Amino acid sequence: MASRRNLAAVVAAVLIAGLLVPAPAAAAALWRFAGDSLRTDLAGEKFYFVMPDRFANGDTGNDTAGVAGDRTVNGFDPTDKGWYHGGDLAGLTRRIDYVKDLGTTAIWMTPMFRNRWVQGEGAGQSAGYHGYWTTDFTQLDPHFGTTADMTAFIAAAHARGMKVFFDIVANHTADVIDYAQHQYSYRDKASFPYKDANGRPFDDRDYVNKPFPKLTASSFPYTPVFRQPSDATVKVPAWLNDVTLYHNRGDSTFQGESSQYGDFAGLDDLFTENPVVRAGMIRIFELWIDRLKIDGYRVDTVKHVNTEFWQVLAPAVKAYAAKRGRPHFFVFGEVFDANPDLTSYYTTTAKLQAVLDFPFQASARGFAAGAPAAQMAALFGSDDKYIDADSNAYSLPTFLGNHDMGRIGWMLRTDVPAANDAEILARDQLAHALLYFSRGNPVVYYGDEQGFAGTGGDQLARQDMFATRTAIYAADDLIGTDRTTTTDSYRPDHPLYTTIRRLADTTARNAALRVGAQIPRLADGSVLAFSRIDPKRQIEYVVVLNNGKTDRTVAVPTYSVGMRFDRIYPGAGSSTSGADRGLVVRVPALSAVVYKASRAIDRPAAAPAVRVDAPTVDASSGRLTLSAAVPGDGFNEVTFLVAPEGKPLAVAGTDDNAPYRVYLDPTRWRHGQRLTVVAVVKDSAGRVAADSRSFPIS
Repeated sequence: MASRRNLAAVVAAVLIAGLLVPAPAAAAALWRFAGDSLRTDLAGEKFYFVMPDRFANGDTGNDTAGVAGDRTVNGFDPTDKGWYHGGDLAGLTRRIDYVKDLGTTAIWMTPMFRNRWVQGEGAGQSAGYHGYWTTDFTQLDPHFGTTADMTAFIAAAHARGMKVFFDIVANHTADVIDYAQHQYSYRDKASFPYKDANGRPFDDRDYVNKPFPKLTASSFPYTPVFRQPSDATVKVPAWLNDVTLYHNRGDSTFQGESSQYGDFAGLDDLFTENPVVRAGMIRIFELWIDRLKIDGYRVDTVKHVNTEFWQVLAPAVKAYAAKRGRPHFFVFGEVFDANPDLTSYYTTTAKLQAVLDFPFQASARGFAAGAPAAQMAALFGSDDKYIDADSNAYSLPTFLGNHDMGRIGWMLRTDVPAANDAEILARDQLAHALLYFSRGNPVVYYGDEQGFAGTGGDQLARQDMFATRTAIYAADDLIGTDRTTTTDSYRPDHPLYTTIRRLADTTARNAALRVGAQIPRLADGSVLAFSRIDPKRQIEYVVVLNNGKTDRTVAVPTYSVGMRFDRIYPGAGSSTSGADRGLVVRVPALSAVVYKASRAIDRPAAAPAVRVDAPTVDASSGRLTLSAAVPGDGFNEVTFLVAPEGKPLAVAGTDDNAPYRVYLDPTRWRHGQRLTVVAVVKDSAGRVAADSRSFPIS
């Protein structure tokens, strides 16, 4: 039986919100919202992020893209870290079982579109082997192979149960536009406003999602011109050759307005506020959904594009994919920032399905290097900021390092300089255990599983998996092995490969470790502990990690009295929770252990209750915080519904661990408008209670 506490108030809230139905039906309508925390289309994936140019060379015939000449012409020079090295789709397909056997369920590759092969001058000249200097969004770069090669690769991945994600850039294109003034410092909007074709100043913000004023080359702070005559038609689709569809304000300082309006290191920054640009980019995203059976996109440099662009593009692309028979298509973005207030903004207000979890990366790096466990626990404590009606933190791709910031091995050597090789390996393995056992979707950066470390970020972290001819890569001091990269690096016996494969196998056999609710349990010095639980099966897992250099024995709270927990990682063993529901666990230094309950958690003795608290404003994000209090410490899920005055109730999100709360953008409503808040709690026995209150928005 569902609890009827405050039922009259709840029914009144439903009626006030505009659901003009009889009270019993209104109550039933509310009760159906007592569901489980969302797990989106991406939840449960295990990614392998690969840079194809550096992974495997399966066809030497495309190394120079079929163009004769030196590296300044075709971009190929495998002896230099900044040029094409010959890796391609044929090589990736040939080595696909190596990727699959790591436990991978999704492959994300750097952009594969036709690129500006060579950019820059003198010592700053390099090639577009990485794919982020796009000139033609409708063709693949011939250095990597043909569309037929890509089709074969995707078919091979799908045959092995792996999804394929394309990387794409909507913020900028290759650098083919110069300025007539030959000056490049950023010119701000206040001092240099845009002007329409008649010379009248205007603010582009007044025209977002509206017909734009007509522009000419003289409308901008700098006069855009092509670097060479052939550049006037080099971009495809053709609309990309219109210089008035770029911001033309000079180089970004990555501060203030320049972060969205400035050129990213000189790359041509698209005028994404203009609906012509947005419509054109949507069609590009749709084009590859039509051509290839890809499963989603990772979108580059998201925070450098205006919010309104994403609010239209992301839902439009997912809807288009659904019409094309791919309802689980997923779009996630790169927001290069360690502040969850900012990253969560893009999954809630900006409407992206997920973003790469840079805050997790920063905290996980710190934990693996020995930072107090409380710092990692605090990061997980901010997960509620990602909750809304269609996403939450469980959909976030999590990672330890990447092609821009560098590899986790290098970071650990930097952060723990006195550590010997054995300790660095142990800390690297601990970092991956945290990555795989905590919420989110782990992303392994290619080569990390072979102990690649490098000496920094960017080009210093983009080693060859095949036998390298690049001196600085050959000198890389690999973690966990005495081998070098002068021979192929596809060793399934490398200790990091075997660790990651075991982690992946453990989570594959215990789905709750990937998609179960994550419940914070303990942050005690070097020890971090949390539970993972499947709301349907009600089996609790306890994960305990120790980043200290001495063994620890701790008592971890659980949901059950006298429950036998069996150790499933690593090895065997068991422990039984006490009368206080504490599970005593010994966790060795620099390692992780996982225990699985032998049966479902204890049924709560009392039916649930819930109380809606008065909203507050979150000091760090400025968002409206809705919260609810639930007595006791059992496993509960609380769904929040909101109804601004005169509007129907809408789901704001479901939280599956205390404190129960969601964060809302207050600009959605006018000052003084009343907001009805309903909280519906479901306990682990499936019993339901609800409460509602109405508040003025201040």
